[in-house]
Amino acid sequence: MSLPHPAADVIVIGGGVIGLSIAWELARNNVSVRVLEQGQFGQEASWAGAGMLPPGNPAAARTAEARLRGGSHLLWPEWTEQLRSLTGIDNGFHRCGGVEVSLPESHESLDARIAVWQAEQVAIEPLATEHLHTLVPALHPEIARGYLLPELGQVRNPRHLKALLQACASSGVDLRPGTPVVDFVRSGDRISTVRTPCEDFTAGEVIVAGGAWTRTILQRAGLETDFEPVRGQIVLLETRPSLIRHVIEVGNRYLVPRPDGRVLIGSTEDRVGFEKRTTAGGIAGLIEFARRLIPELGNARFERCWAGLRPFAPGGLPRIGRVPGTSNLSVAAGHFRAGLQLSPMTAVLIRKLILGQPGDEWSDELRPR
Repeated sequence: MSLPHPAADVIVIGGGVIGLSIAWELARNNVSVRVLEQGQFGQEASWAGAGMLPPGNPAAARTAEARLRGGSHLLWPEWTEQLRSLTGIDNGFHRCGGVEVSLPESHESLDARIAVWQAEQVAIEPLATEHLHTLVPALHPEIARGYLLPELGQVRNPRHLKALLQACASSGVDLRPGTPVVDFVRSGDRISTVRTPCEDFTAGEVIVAGGAWTRTILQRAGLETDFEPVRGQIVLLETRPSLIRHVIEVGNRYLVPRPDGRVLIGSTEDRVGFEKRTTAGGIAGLIEFARRLIPELGNARFERCWAGLRPFAPGGLPRIGRVPGTSNLSVAAGHFRAGLQLSPMTAVLIRKLILGQPGDEWSDELRPR
């Protein structure tokens, strides 16, 4: 076994959008950071998602999820501008607006969603049939109700990850792709050494942001957790000219238009372990869903499809904070479908924890248990 590598202040295990956001937030607060990624940076769920950014309002939020989402909603324009200034990369962030509609059999659930947004004092406009079809002319005529979220945004995942990676490098982060963690050495309640196949590393703090692999990583530290991978499949179509301008959602499924005329259709939720592949049934179901909303998408060109593994934590909330029974091991994982959108505020919470800065009382609900 090799001698320990010179220490960093913090080791982040996992180089997806959560891990890179944490690394950048810490580095620009004068913390030395090393990121260990088992594969290539940002190539798992962070890359595979659709880039949707639901709105929020932390001032009126009543749950931990709403506060986390609201805080991130406020940070996205700031992070975008800072990343562009530092790297010259445009991550494609913009407030495109989103329309949620209900199929004829599900009006009641739409009313419940409207009530939630109104309680959060988020900008929302219920849409009667005529207004809905004026806003989305290509919508199937059987769809009669919906609402508009004008502040819903989107970002281009690959561009944002490229900007984060470059910002981390510019800020002095030691980036180690192809460096899986195979073991930990514990000394009492502390992680003293992080072991990889080629080198040992030490740090004052260790943060596990391993996405769908977080449970496996923590098991190597002798800790049992309940994170699990959930596969999501996505389809990409190309339309000329563009058929829709807004994100369109029905529950957990969605259409996301890109400025270049492409449309993302997502996504499935498949509990199949670490099996990351697309299936005929999953892809066919997504295309049929899209055609039911926008019939003309049946004539779109099929470009490609893919799948990613998202980290799910029972209870539906991510786990962000110190791992019980340890004094220098923390976790930031379990964001499920919301890793990209919640990444800015997640990084801020971890920065406050590591630097001993005053925290947010509501974040106690997110702590690992």
